[in-house]
Amino acid sequence: MRTAAEFGEWVAAQSVAELAEPFTFVVGEDRALRLAPRRSEHVACAGGGRVLGAGEIAFVREERGWAVSEVSNQSTGYCPDIASWSEVARAIDRTGLVRPRGFTHEVVFRRCPGCQEHNIVREDDFVCVFCGGDLPEAWNVDSLAA
Repeated sequence: MRTAAEFGEWVAAQSVAELAEPFTFVVGEDRALRLAPRRSEHVACAGGGRVLGAGEIAFVREERGWAVSEVSNQSTGYCPDIASWSEVARAIDRTGLVRPRGFTHEVVFRRCPGCQEHNIVREDDFVCVFCGGDLPEAWNVDSLAA
């Protein structure tokens, strides 16, 4: 979706139960925001294509309309860098939604140069949980995510 009208049509079609939990999202190379039920895979939401951002997003109805209450880069399909926020923010802004100033939950992903496994870095501990090798400071995970 690229406009407030498109978001309005989409949100009106969602059930109360669906709106109570976060959704899977991707920002495609066309910079459109795509949403799917949380149990959906990010790669399926993107149609298998490249993305500029991916994660989970939740909405809340406020007095002035809909807003983003939570947004993360949590996508083990794409493992996007936290730097993807700028593209995510622009996609949200095009829908006319009020949003946070950044990801409300940031996930730091790295691929181990030794064993090639994907890791989630916790507490700035850049050590591979699979082989104990050092993980790079710079994002290096997925060629399909920006």
